Amino acid sequence: MAYKKVESYDAATTKDLASAYKDVLALIGEDPGREGLLKTPERVAKAMQFLTQGQGHDPVEVIRGAMFTEKVQEMVIVKDVEMYSLCEHHMIPFYGKAHVAYIPNGYITGLSKVARVVDICARRLQVQERLTTQIRDAFHEALSPLGVAVVIEAKHLCMMMRGVEKQNSTTTTSAFCGAFEHEPTRSEFLRLISTNLS
Repeated sequence: MAYKKVESYDAATTKDLASAYKDVLALIGEDPGREGLLKTPERVAKAMQFLTQGQGHDPVEVIRGAMFTEKVQEMVIVKDVEMYSLCEHHMIPFYGKAHVAYIPNGYITGLSKVARVVDICARRLQVQERLTTQIRDAFHEALSPLGVAVVIEAKHLCMMMRGVEKQNSTTTTSAFCGAFEHEPTRSEFLRLISTNLS
């Protein structure tokens, strides 16, 4: 039997959200009964549950679910992790890439867990500043490493589609702890994430 990805949604939440979005459509002057919008409230209800699914998950537990004893103390970097989130001020997307590094102190975690933690923290109503520190803090708490570094580069549609309407700006945030608070280690990390090694 072939692998099949299955999405599931809470029926009661979907129903309540769909009802609210039907009202929203009417309030902005649309006709929720016209053909193209008949299923839109339900689609948006499911989309919002998907886009905020990280709220119910603990990134620390995800990391601890794949911890392995290793005596290495060299920098581990997973860079260019695609990231999608919703700005909590306007509920409009911001998206970009995250670069995450840690220096093990007896334990490592599965590489896919790095991307999973980024997803869990991003799939919430967020601000980029808090998202960056939440990722750092999850790795610090779960692994007690010698240091953690996180840099996120993102474009915010709330700045592009509305408001100041600036199309080419990118927001960069960073969060460091432990060894990455010292210049040589931080510089090595920043050099490695900005270098194309392939």
